[in-house]
Amino acid sequence: MINVFVLQNGRLNQVPIDSREDLENVAPVWVDLTDPNDDERAWVKTIYGVILPGEDEVKDIEASARYYEAENGDLHLRTDFLLEEDDGPSRVVTVAFILAKKMLFSVHTDDLPVFRLVRMRARSRPGSIADYMDVLLDLYATDAEYSADALEGIYQDLEEVSGRVLQKEFTDQDAAAALNAIAREEDLNGRIRRNMMDTRRAVSFLMRGRLLNAEQFEEARQILRDIESLDGHTSFLFDKINFLMDATVGFININQNKIIKMFSVASVAFLPPTLIASWYGMNFKMIPELDWALGYPMALGLMLVSAVAPLVYFRRRGWLN
Repeated sequence: MINVFVLQNGRLNQVPIDSREDLENVAPVWVDLTDPNDDERAWVKTIYGVILPGEDEVKDIEASARYYEAENGDLHLRTDFLLEEDDGPSRVVTVAFILAKKMLFSVHTDDLPVFRLVRMRARSRPGSIADYMDVLLDLYATDAEYSADALEGIYQDLEEVSGRVLQKEFTDQDAAAALNAIAREEDLNGRIRRNMMDTRRAVSFLMRGRLLNAEQFEEARQILRDIESLDGHTSFLFDKINFLMDATVGFININQNKIIKMFSVASVAFLPPTLIASWYGMNFKMIPELDWALGYPMALGLMLVSAVAPLVYFRRRGWLN
């Protein structure tokens, strides 16, 4: 799918593209391609002279391939964007940016929420976009905001997990659910940290390359400050996740110790009856029970008393609570 945006009075307006003729009749500032087919790639190559990278090239994360200038002067960037999905775990989508002929070309496999938010804001805020570089910086700034929103979601989810972990009754089923939630939030927090690191690298590259004017340079510095402010939150969340993980594992160990404790108490309580039964089960030459009618009842009584007495003692000491 190809989305073309033109700049009108500082607003990004999307132009519907159904054919090659539609693309030839517009002067876009941003050409966004989501999982483009061969025809759309051919249109961009023929009309603008820009060769779009393939899917394997977009996913290339080598340091030398993330930011480079092509022989024809086009500037290529690779940047990761966070994608949260309701029906699955979060993931990072790599977007290929091409700066050519005062236009921004973006290629990615999934429709990202950051891109949708930039398009919506540009239409409602006239004057916020002046050229293709403003579009790119706005994408990076929105990416930082999206990461901040995701961190707030982690805060809320961990508060719910804390309530379950610190409740009075915490079963093994509760522990399994808590561990699953904690692992999911830890994975998301790690992806957010990686995403911010990649955005910081991309913005720093633009600043070092002297590709920004004075106003854009100041905006880039503000983006870096926003990203820097989020580092403390990710570190705090990592500490909170580790605390909840240790607490959950500790409660699991306590529950397991309770089970071992029951077996230990039972083994100690039934040791005297077993000893008495073994005495009376020996093959004596003269069996006392044959001469004494109360022999077996006395043996059973001794076994019962020897089993109950330790349990009473353990209960008084509080070892059965």
